[in-house]
Amino acid sequence: GGELYDPILVDQQLRDMDEDLLWEMVEGHRYRIVRGVTPSRLTPYLRQAKVLGQLDEEEVLHSPQFTNSAMRVGHMLDLLKFRGKNGALAFLESLKLHNPDIYVLITGLEPSIDHNHFSDLIESSQLTECLAKAVSSLQEELSQEKRQKVSLLHHCRKLKEKTARLEAQAESLSGIEAECNRMKRELSAHFHEALKLKDELYGLSLRYSSALQEKDLAITRCQSLQEELYLMKQELQRARVSSYCEWERSSRPAGDTQPQADELQTLREENERLKSMPLSFAQVQKDILEQNLDDALDGKQELLNRIHSLREQAALAENQRKQCWEEKEHTLIQCQRMKVDCEIYKDKISALQAQVADLQKERDQAYSARDAAQVEISQSLLEKDSLRRKVFELTDEICELRKQTGLSGSVLAEPCPKRKQRLVRMNAVCPRGDSQDSFLSMSESWSDLSNRSNQELLGSIRSCCPIPPCKHSLQRRTLLCCILTCEGMSQGEGKGRYAHPGRRQKPPCPLCPHGSILLFPSVPMRRRLAQRFPSRITTIAFQANTLMEQISIIGGNQTGIFIHQVTPGSAADEMSLSPGHQIVLVDYGVMEPGFKAVLEDATLEEALWVLERVNGFCCLSVRLNMEGYKKLLSDLNSKLVTSGDSFYVRSNLCLERQAPGELLVGCHDILHITDTVCQGQTQWSACQVNPYTMKDMDAGTIPNYCRAQQQLITLIQEMAQKSTVTHKNSGLQPKLVRIVSTDNKKINPLWSSMDCSLSDSSKPHSEFRRRVSLHTRSCVSLMPYTLVRPCRPGCPRPVLLVPTLLGRILADKLCLSKAFEKCPAETHIVQELLAMEIYPIIILVTISEKNGKKFRKALQRLGATEEQLLETARKEEAQLETVPCLYGTIAPDAWSDHDTLVSCVRMAIAEEQKKVVWVEQMPH
Repeated sequence: GGELYDPILVDQQLRDMDEDLLWEMVEGHRYRIVRGVTPSRLTPYLRQAKVLGQLDEEEVLHSPQFTNSAMRVGHMLDLLKFRGKNGALAFLESLKLHNPDIYVLITGLEPSIDHNHFSDLIESSQLTECLAKAVSSLQEELSQEKRQKVSLLHHCRKLKEKTARLEAQAESLSGIEAECNRMKRELSAHFHEALKLKDELYGLSLRYSSALQEKDLAITRCQSLQEELYLMKQELQRARVSSYCEWERSSRPAGDTQPQADELQTLREENERLKSMPLSFAQVQKDILEQNLDDALDGKQELLNRIHSLREQAALAENQRKQCWEEKEHTLIQCQRMKVDCEIYKDKISALQAQVADLQKERDQAYSARDAAQVEISQSLLEKDSLRRKVFELTDEICELRKQTGLSGSVLAEPCPKRKQRLVRMNAVCPRGDSQDSFLSMSESWSDLSNRSNQELLGSIRSCCPIPPCKHSLQRRTLLCCILTCEGMSQGEGKGRYAHPGRRQKPPCPLCPHGSILLFPSVPMRRRLAQRFPSRITTIAFQANTLMEQISIIGGNQTGIFIHQVTPGSAADEMSLSPGHQIVLVDYGVMEPGFKAVLEDATLEEALWVLERVNGFCCLSVRLNMEGYKKLLSDLNSKLVTSGDSFYVRSNLCLERQAPGELLVGCHDILHITDTVCQGQTQWSACQVNPYTMKDMDAGTIPNYCRAQQQLITLIQEMAQKSTVTHKNSGLQPKLVRIVSTDNKKINPLWSSMDCSLSDSSKPHSEFRRRVSLHTRSCVSLMPYTLVRPCRPGCPRPVLLVPTLLGRILADKLCLSKAFEKCPAETHIVQELLAMEIYPIIILVTISEKNGKKFRKALQRLGATEEQLLETARKEEAQLETVPCLYGTIAPDAWSDHDTLVSCVRMAIAEEQKKVVWVEQMPH
């Protein structure tokens, strides 16, 4: 037998090992550990062994930083490594209990348990709690595995059913193919028979032609015989004449009678002989010709009968050939359809697999992006803490320097409180020119400002009010910043703490009152230095008097706003602005507080509106993008586009065609805007969009946002004046206006104020600011166009029937077919569905008092009345106006009974399922 195995000796061997050796054994199999260990099963034992705390367990199991089990096990190993040797031994003991195979892989020892040692490590009550938690975790895992098994079995069952359907289709296709082959063989056999019949017909035609030739020969022979008969008749006539002559001579004297009688006798014999000869010959020839003629007539009749029968057989064969050809074409069409269906199923399956792969990739990218963001947030927090400590240290140093210099009198002599420094505005630059007069005038103003109280000076520097400071406050802040900078530089030269190796040393401040610092009366103050960011965005500050006279721009929201031309010798030219620079941001807040616009996603109309109002000192953030600029120029030159704008809007009013070239637009129509600067910045170039394919259709011009808003207000006023006229609810009236209003804070600030400036761009800036401020005081703003984006849902959209009482009745009938499934829903859940990116189909069934009576029995089953149905319909129709999506309407005269209404609802749902969903989105 072998040696006896003693678990006490095994545990003693592990306890005698060095800490580094134990963790080296564990780290050597880290990959297998993180892949095969479940942390929720080990943490109760490790917590009872006092190598992990409750907070550590909570962090390992529930921290959002760890997205999978492998990351949690890795973090748990890192925590145990800090516990040293006890952590390694406790981890191995837990593996011995829950993962003995991994324990054998790490240690090479058998995972036997010493119950005495185990009882010494954990108390009985704690052991019970540990085992209960382990059992509960195992039960949860078992339930999860069961649910996964059920889902997998369900999925497998679906796949088997689909496979069976495909096999049945394949069998039907094979049967059709065999039938097609059989018909091909029959067609070839019929074709060969037709060829044989053609050959026989050709032979008969040859025989007929030969019979006709023989008939011609017989006719020719008969004519020759008739000619011979005629000749014989002539000879007979001559003989008669000669005999008559002889008879006359016989009547002469008697002496000549005897010889003449002999001669006459001979002539008569000769005549008799001649008469008998042609008569016998003609009779023979006549008999021969009659026999040949009878034979020819019999053969002709036989040939005619044969030809007639062959023609009937050929017509029958031709009909059979046509039938076979039609059956063949029908079979080929069915086969082609089946092949197309198979290809469509294959494409659907491949597309589904590709979507699943894309979703997995996006999920992995989202996980990695989330981890990177968490790492960046942690780093930024650490940097923020270090910077806050540096700020506190610098604040103490500033207080000490103020005490030493005695610049601020008794106020600055007080100890500086150690608290968090509030935000202050620094490095404010005077937007004037860089001439010497401006500098001298500013230096003269310091003598007046020095008489002010020190408390006011300190309050201006450390102001926390959100209102921008006045001009003198900026100048006082500039003076104090210059003094502190000079003191910091003099202090930093001794300590070497604020020196920057890559930054040029600033010259001494000319406003500093110390005698040791030289005065430079011609210090340039024309602009700040350009700031460079990692994304290659450069901020340039310069004096932009009438900026649009210095530069011209092209582009739009799709391509970006690019500088196209720069006036030579202008301030923009001196700042090295050139064609190809993309304008990202405009900051005109120095001259007009709050005037700051991001043009990265702005349209050409918005960019022109912003840049035309820049007249003075401003900051432009630009990015060099020559590739995008050249592509835009090539598209403009080739007339592929008319501008860089491209976005979709939904019209909230009807627009009539008032001039040639304008587009006829109905309420709820989707428009593709391709140019926002068309015919003098008052019209947009747009195309109507196909609701099924998103292709551009009719093109034309429409009013821009501001003009459309004015037309909307005018149309609402006209409708309010006509509201006194009563309309009978006899049919569905076309909708002229959809009231869409929103808070001014939630829409594009340019759109909310452009109507104040496009018409009166020549008015002074004070008037402009007054009108803008009056406009922005309003709570809401009517929106003639709503910005939308296309969306194609991957699954069928849910259907919501309004009113809900009628929806419950129709849902029961629609669910009789397997195409619909019933689920509870109300009108108020539309917002929740849209928040989850589920876009329902809302069908409003308009009900009159006459049509409401047709649902009396169905309403009684639901415990409702006709009056309740009509009241519910009116209330829910009013609620639909507040829903941020469109809805379809079925007129009361479009249906007469329940079945026609159900069919109308089916058709409306089918049409809506085919259409593209347009989702509202907020402007940039």
